[in-house]
Amino acid sequence: MKDLELLEHILEEKAETILRANDEIWNYAELAFHETQSAALLKSILRDEGFTLTEGDAGIPTCFTGTFSYGSGKPVMGILGEYDALSSLSQKAAQTEKEPLTPGAPGHGCGHCALGAGSLAAALAVKDYLKEQKKDGTVIYFGCPAEEGAGSKQFMARAGMFDSVDFVYTWHPSTKNAVEAVHNNAIMGANFSFTGVSSHAGGAPHLGRSALDAVELMNVGCNYLREHTIPDARIHYAYIDAGGTAPNVVQDHAVIRYEVRSPRVSQTKELFERVKNVARGASIMTDTTVRCDLSMAFTEYIPNHALAAVADECLKEVGAPKWSEEDYALAKAFLDTYNEETRENIRAEIAEAYGEEHVEEILKRPLDSTVHPFNPDKIKIVAGSTDVGDVGYAAPTLNINIATCCIGNVGHSWQMVAQSCSPLAHKGLLTAAKVIALSCIRTMDRPEVIEAAKKEVQKRNGGHYTCPLPDSVQPPLTTY
Repeated sequence: MKDLELLEHILEEKAETILRANDEIWNYAELAFHETQSAALLKSILRDEGFTLTEGDAGIPTCFTGTFSYGSGKPVMGILGEYDALSSLSQKAAQTEKEPLTPGAPGHGCGHCALGAGSLAAALAVKDYLKEQKKDGTVIYFGCPAEEGAGSKQFMARAGMFDSVDFVYTWHPSTKNAVEAVHNNAIMGANFSFTGVSSHAGGAPHLGRSALDAVELMNVGCNYLREHTIPDARIHYAYIDAGGTAPNVVQDHAVIRYEVRSPRVSQTKELFERVKNVARGASIMTDTTVRCDLSMAFTEYIPNHALAAVADECLKEVGAPKWSEEDYALAKAFLDTYNEETRENIRAEIAEAYGEEHVEEILKRPLDSTVHPFNPDKIKIVAGSTDVGDVGYAAPTLNINIATCCIGNVGHSWQMVAQSCSPLAHKGLLTAAKVIALSCIRTMDRPEVIEAAKKEVQKRNGGHYTCPLPDSVQPPLTTY
């Protein structure tokens, strides 16, 4: 039996368990660092499959690993899984009209339920392959919480969890099937807490020192700063604590969260220092004090070219998910939920990706049924960030995109939540499992690829991983 045929046979036998895991994690919809039920379910399946577990890794209760070794245990293969949801995106499964399952509750608007379940399926398939073929090797499923929050993988990398891993594969739910050819921005984030003096805003305003004024002035300063940054940089903010709701009380406390992004972590650190200077200036102008609590930072993600060449072959061999006419109809119904402006933007994206002559055809059947080849000469810088980048600076790492939703889908939306518990996600995650598992077993048989992949990492990191966060910064389990 060929490798792919064997993997398909293994996954067919485990499909019911895996798809149930996706749907249960989708239903749990737990936020960053609080994925207790989701992690417990994944660990239970790993334990039943004979994996050895570690729990509470890197100081994070919902972080874990499942390890299976055969023979010498070499090489060591890593597979990343995620399972956190996003706030306020609750939506009924496969429902093409906006209708929350529980109003105000979280939802899997990035499809991490499918990511976690699909990666789990790949790990189980590699385990069975090693046993049946009596081949030396170790496969580790890394349970990674909080990608949508402050992240976990940078803390995992700092703790040395990837030091002995020869290579790592992961995937992400997407609108297309391709080895991801993007360079994600690095990011840093912190809470800026201003402290002033409360007073009666009408009777004794001269005695007050407004922390809220300081926050407002910090925003003004950062708005001016934006003009003097590189084009790919981003500065974001959100009010965490506005200091109260009474306008006749001078606010003696206020907290604002800032996140900055740039293509390289060195650029991000420089920009972050400039934002800190703006905060200091705001505190001086208002006679308040400010404390900066740095709690999140991701290194940029860059695809490993040696691994990409292997995964690209494997993705072509596996092929795109096998969509039915019912799948195409469901995808079109979701596409039709977007407003006209969004749909015009989607039309332009389709023309760029597939050619103008295919736009109408794809709008009628908006599911990616092709495999887009990886081109290392056309890697694009994108504004988004992911903690997968830190894994890639600790060990050879590659992300693969597999379609689980309609072409043109907007991430972090109720539409994505609905599709993440539908036949579209089910077929996509099982396809991803095949691609990752096949990529693992093909890579393990090519020591020259592993060596080349490691040399890429050494060239990027200078010989060792350096966490963008100092050792004093611990996972912000309750504050981010």
